[in-house]
Amino acid sequence: MKISCLVVDDEPLARKGLEDFIDQTPFLEHVKSCSSAIEAKQFLKQNAVSIMFLDIQMPDMSGVELMQMLSNPPKVIFTTAHREFALDGFELNVVDFLLKPFSYNRFLKAVHKTIALDAKKIEFKEVKHHIFIKCDGMIIKVLIDTITYIETAKDYVKIHTVDTSYLTLVTLKQIEKELPKEKFIRVHRYYLVGLQHIVKLEGNLIYVAGHRIKISRALRNQVYETIIGNKLIERS
Repeated sequence: MKISCLVVDDEPLARKGLEDFIDQTPFLEHVKSCSSAIEAKQFLKQNAVSIMFLDIQMPDMSGVELMQMLSNPPKVIFTTAHREFALDGFELNVVDFLLKPFSYNRFLKAVHKTIALDAKKIEFKEVKHHIFIKCDGMIIKVLIDTITYIETAKDYVKIHTVDTSYLTLVTLKQIEKELPKEKFIRVHRYYLVGLQHIVKLEGNLIYVAGHRIKISRALRNQVYETIIGNKLIERS
């Protein structure tokens, strides 16, 4: 998938230079060029791009003023012929600052810097594979993908896995907060179910790893929509 780019510069030659650099970079896609910050502002109201190459000094509205007006700007690489404007850019958390005229290698370095920022976000995003619970005076590691369902048991919750079950002194709400939302669904005020372990649905009942669990009337539509959505195959 290519990285979408917007070029904003009032100088035609500067726009053409950036367009050429983008076109010769296989993983970049030139989406649009704007000759003013005002035009770019209008474009960004209806369109999203990954990187914006933005000139600082432009008539009517500067690149800095455009950045200050955008609530959710793309990654920005400032381009300018004036070194003294670099500080303005870094105060706005732009990715890089290209001083005109710049080479293709310098352009590419700035682009790779934006890609590295996104890569770090992915790299440091927490992926939870297990939880720790207290059970029978011990601290036990429970693999999330092995949890079939969880039920309340008075002041405790009982965590059922494919192999065994654990009784721990916490609330269902506490456990629910610690589990990935995309892997579990609340089907009743007393039950939390692992989506990958659901075998079938029958009216107000859900079958999970050999157990039959009641779906509450209030949650029934939501449960069916989450589990089935538009994936039900029917005869047309």
